[in-house]
Amino acid sequence: MEAKNLIIFMSDGHDPRYLGSAGHPLMHTPALDRLANRGTRFSNAYTPCPICVPARASFATGRHVHQIGCWDNAHAYDGDMPGWAGQVQSAGYPIEAIGKMHFRRVEDPLGFDRQHEPMHIADGVGMVWGALRDPFPTLNPPFRLIKTVGAGVSNYNLYDRRIANHAAEWLKARAKAGRGPWVLYVGFVAPHPPFVVPREYLDRYPLDRVPLPKAHGMPAESLHPWLRAQRAFIAQDRFFRDDEERRLAFASYMALLSFVDAQIGFVLDALEELGLDAETRVLYTSDHGDSPGARGLWGKFNFFEESAKVPMIMAGPGIEPGKVSETPVGLIDVYPTVLDGLGIAPPEGDGALDGKSLFEIAGAAAEPERIVLSQYHAFASPAGGYMLRKGRYKFNYYVGYGPELYDLENDPEEISDLAADPLHAGRLVEMEAHLREWLDPEAVDRRAKADQARLIERHGGPKKALGVGAPGTTPVPGYGHE
Repeated sequence: MEAKNLIIFMSDGHDPRYLGSAGHPLMHTPALDRLANRGTRFSNAYTPCPICVPARASFATGRHVHQIGCWDNAHAYDGDMPGWAGQVQSAGYPIEAIGKMHFRRVEDPLGFDRQHEPMHIADGVGMVWGALRDPFPTLNPPFRLIKTVGAGVSNYNLYDRRIANHAAEWLKARAKAGRGPWVLYVGFVAPHPPFVVPREYLDRYPLDRVPLPKAHGMPAESLHPWLRAQRAFIAQDRFFRDDEERRLAFASYMALLSFVDAQIGFVLDALEELGLDAETRVLYTSDHGDSPGARGLWGKFNFFEESAKVPMIMAGPGIEPGKVSETPVGLIDVYPTVLDGLGIAPPEGDGALDGKSLFEIAGAAAEPERIVLSQYHAFASPAGGYMLRKGRYKFNYYVGYGPELYDLENDPEEISDLAADPLHAGRLVEMEAHLREWLDPEAVDRRAKADQARLIERHGGPKKALGVGAPGTTPVPGYGHE
């Protein structure tokens, strides 16, 4: 296809069902809704891993977590395996990045001509203690993911506003230079915790209109054992004083999505005012979703739709407006999409990549049986977990545990696990066979834990490692966490 400019926006932790254009009754997301109206929204997009650093490594390389060995928030992308940014750079197109990237460090060969105000893993080390999984550690008290909720201004808010301003300035300079095509990556932190947000956005979600999180009172015994271990490790729900504070946390999450929508809208307005929109394609996505309290679970880390789904919206020249594609897609599809959008032939050896250009998918008939894979080997997981989405069914496989099976057509909220139903025994066999065509789950689990054990030893063993690296969130460069 004809090469055009490309802007890629990435937020952190956006469950895509929280969009006005996706039909959410409370959400105020005018910029992203406008983008969806003039382009194509993919309603079944998934992350390759429901935690930041591995997901972003897969996003960068077009490869699955088990192919690149970026298992957790301390095993970050370092440019050793060329990604789409490096391919764009090698083809001679200008390519720069502004904001949160969450790779290893700025000095690595990441493929960008320049990185502006980049946020990478803390000190190039990341969350080392989160790699402690074998044996599974016991924290006393449990990990507290969210310490502050409600109206205010956090360093993350200030950073995101700087990123939006910087992106608009970059576009102004690029318009003046008049050279293209080019690629710009813009990364925001919101809606990542802390759930602190300027009051003007929180006021859009009065607590008397905000419901309690879905199945928030579900007893731990009702959860799958793999999830039960996770909920015990990240016992966020017990830290809230009452249901009123839970509502406030939920409202703050939605308000942060309105906040990041406003930042994206600011950049898109600049794009239009500068007359660049006719020659620029825009892609919006997130690294993973987020579970604000559903089933008593807060954060990402699992395969429920709240955590595993991501937004994927694409607009601009050559993209059908007002379309919703139901074909399952994922972040690994971004690599071939970027190359396709610039007319760059994939390098030799990339024919084995599982991703497919979103331009091609958007222009074709729906392919509901396309399989997408997600996996998790990180923080708060006692064993490797794997998810397959195929058609109406989602299959979750946990090493050493029983599986889960959900019918997303009849049970979109994933309340009824069908794995024990004899009527679905054949479906379980079929889905596990599909998984083993992609990988050996037990072997990958062993490899992940072996790599993590070596990392822990390099940092002085388990006791010392518990105090190494970011405590949970990555600080804003030059500032702090909050």
